[in-house]
Amino acid sequence: MSSYHFISGLPRSGSTLLSALLLQNPRFHAGMTSPVGNLFSSLLGQFSAGSEFGPVIEQPVRRRLLRGLFDNYYSEQAEKSLVFDTNRLWCAKLPALLDLFPSAKVIACVRSVAWVMDSLERLYRANPYENTKLFADDAERNTVYSRVDTLAQRNRLVGFAWAALKEAYYGEHAGSLLLVDYDLLTQAPEKVLRLVYDFIEEPWYQHDFDNVHYDAPEFDQALGVAGLHRVRPQVAAQTRRTVLPPDLFQQYSALSFWNDGAGSTAHVIRAKPEETGVMRR
Repeated sequence: MSSYHFISGLPRSGSTLLSALLLQNPRFHAGMTSPVGNLFSSLLGQFSAGSEFGPVIEQPVRRRLLRGLFDNYYSEQAEKSLVFDTNRLWCAKLPALLDLFPSAKVIACVRSVAWVMDSLERLYRANPYENTKLFADDAERNTVYSRVDTLAQRNRLVGFAWAALKEAYYGEHAGSLLLVDYDLLTQAPEKVLRLVYDFIEEPWYQHDFDNVHYDAPEFDQALGVAGLHRVRPQVAAQTRRTVLPPDLFQQYSALSFWNDGAGSTAHVIRAKPEETGVMRR
């Protein structure tokens, strides 16, 4: 039976890249966002107050059913020693996850929120003949301002992930959390990945950072956002100017709360100020 770790954090912050790299290790299974998180929430709803079944499903049964959800979904990966399930929901579910899997670790991918918005805006503009499902109506998709403000709402793609990450970062289970910065991952992939291996207490596997493969065109097309999960074959930093207006970029640049280590026991991979290496706090 496989053990489980989890990948979460902000969208457009390297979770697909990290999964593609981990997938190179024959002992690991990893991938893009799975449906397990949504199935988990739906099943939990059937147990909870207000459900006709809640009073007859006791706590031990609830735990077995939720644990069985993972084991059954990943039954075809039983030969893998470690499964990494990816979902932005997991940062908001740490009490349940760590009760079900006490030794589990959560790797949260982060990036300046301004650059997350820039990346999503670029994808939107790269699909000009598609009304992506990221937005519900013309009022939301009309301009860059309405698009960014919509994505930042607490129940939408970026806003929810940011709030869930902040909850986990300052919560009682933060010691099981490792934050991986996208820029550092692309600038120094081997150094960062070695720290990830240290965190999950696994022996190092020599990865190929010049031949990385991952794409999910059918899934992305269903969302109307082509290229959302496409990974470049070579891990390397990309320099570019933002497409966001200066006021928007400045507004969202101020939201990187993880740059302040005070008040959290979470582990964060940071750049050493005196060199180009990375360190874990």
